[in-house]
Amino acid sequence: MKKILLTVLLLSIGLTGCAVNPVTGKNELSLVSEAQELQIGKQNYAPMRQAQGGDYAVDKQLTAYVSEVGQKLAAVSDRKLPYEFKVLNSSVPNAWTLPGGKIALNRGLLTELESEAELAAVLGHEIVHSAAKHTARSMSRGVLMQGAVLAAVIGTQGKDYAQLAQLGAGVGAQLVTQKYGRDAEREADFYGMKYMAKAGYDPQGAVDLQKTFVRLSEGRRQDWLSGLFASHPPSQERVNNNIKALADLPKGGIKGVSRFKSKTAHLKRTKPAYEAYDKGRKALSKGNTSQARTLAQKAIRIEPREGDFYALLGDIEEKNNNPRAAKRHYDKAINLNSNYFYYYLKRGIMNEALNATSSAKQDLEKSVKLLPTANAYNSLGNIAKRQGDYAQAKAYYTKAAGNDSAVGKSAYGSLIELDLGDNPGKYLKLRTGLDSSGRLKAEISNPTPKNVRDVVVAIQYQDVNGRTRQIKRPFRGTLRAGSKEVIDLGLHNIPKEKLRTIKTGIIGAKVAR
Repeated sequence: MKKILLTVLLLSIGLTGCAVNPVTGKNELSLVSEAQELQIGKQNYAPMRQAQGGDYAVDKQLTAYVSEVGQKLAAVSDRKLPYEFKVLNSSVPNAWTLPGGKIALNRGLLTELESEAELAAVLGHEIVHSAAKHTARSMSRGVLMQGAVLAAVIGTQGKDYAQLAQLGAGVGAQLVTQKYGRDAEREADFYGMKYMAKAGYDPQGAVDLQKTFVRLSEGRRQDWLSGLFASHPPSQERVNNNIKALADLPKGGIKGVSRFKSKTAHLKRTKPAYEAYDKGRKALSKGNTSQARTLAQKAIRIEPREGDFYALLGDIEEKNNNPRAAKRHYDKAINLNSNYFYYYLKRGIMNEALNATSSAKQDLEKSVKLLPTANAYNSLGNIAKRQGDYAQAKAYYTKAAGNDSAVGKSAYGSLIELDLGDNPGKYLKLRTGLDSSGRLKAEISNPTPKNVRDVVVAIQYQDVNGRTRQIKRPFRGTLRAGSKEVIDLGLHNIPKEKLRTIKTGIIGAKVAR
């Protein structure tokens, strides 16, 4: 099998490996076609934005402004792609790109910039990552090393509800959190400055930006270390390279200081609201609901149009076991921003607690369309189970159980309770062999979190006359979670030539109550 996979891989390299970098003109290894790039970007862009805090919805004109600057730069890039630019509702200073020109910039990075030229430097850098196939090149290296691009699950960056068991970020999560190589960063800086100059911007903005990043990295600000610097590490070398590149570029160009200040005025004016909100999230994670409430209310007084602030109040009421009050806050959050998974997820869970089953299903289904989470699938499984729709409950629990989290493990336990009797062999493990006296024994393992009983092992074998026989051997007792037991299958002195014909399997088991 390995030889077959290697042959296919080598054929792939021969057919698609030789590709010209559209930015640098160099021949480079690429196992990812442009069609694949576009598909990966299209499939992962929306869930990745949801996983990173959702789109910033309070000031839609700000996103329009960022997109305007981005499209000016995209128009002069060396590769024509369906570029998109979104502002995300996260305080973490970060920017990222997916294959196919799908670019996102966090609210927390915009508040740190001082001019449109600096914004252009950030966006030009990200455009080059897409245009020069840097992410696709990393994927190609991953294919060579691992045989596949592995899906990843990440927490919501900058949110203290990052424990949500997210399932929908997938490949995109791996791509936007990976660290680019030094060559890729140099290319993105160098050609990004060229794009700035072609689009009419002052490339000095890129030098100023890198100087700021180096200063912040020396101060080791945690938000920067967990954001932009994780995938785009700054260095004095990058500053020096930008200064060198600047000497060969046209002097002057748009700085856009006053325009940038005008376009970001509301964002910067309301920055204290988000700082209060972030502190409120931390307070709630520590169980201090009183402080969290005070901070949420402070945030709302400064910016009453932000859904996250009301969702924090909802989470506080949930913590205080008041689902009806929590639901009212989630209602308000959804009224302010109807396109964020978290609000629907939490309102769905509250509706479930209030026995509003139809509303709960509607909210939870809306939530998983925006971003699949184990939390939502687990709740949907609970609802289906109560309604007696066990097949649907199993399907939901199976999706949730794919996540290695507390809720994923809970869903797995619920799945076992429903499915063990029908498919015991999926959950219990069986090994057979002869002991020292030639008797056939079976080792039954229970890797599940549930104690089980009434385990039955079936044995099919050929007797001395060549006739097929079937017998059943029960395990009498409880097989505890995580344990194993050995039972005698009642066969002995089996000729070696007959041993290979024996088939065994677990055909019965129940969850011990």
